[in-house]
Amino acid sequence: METTANIFRNSDIIVSYKPCICINAERCIRQLSDVFSNNVIPWVNLENTNTKKIIKQIKKCPSGALKFSLAKNTVN
Repeated sequence: METTANIFRNSDIIVSYKPCICINAERCIRQLSDVFSNNVIPWVNLENTNTKKIIKQIKKCPSGALKFSLAKNTVN
């Protein structure tokens, strides 16, 4: 997994995080702690579950601080 500032990526997905938008509801951490954690750095680990679960959780972000795009080599 590659990380650059607040961008996290693997071969399937690219996740961006905008801390200035985040309302710290911690929904991501509570509902998908395999990927999102406030106890480790980097706090997003895309290797711990499948891409569909990550996308489903990002769509639940109440502030929109988490966004995703599929990597170009991903086939649906």
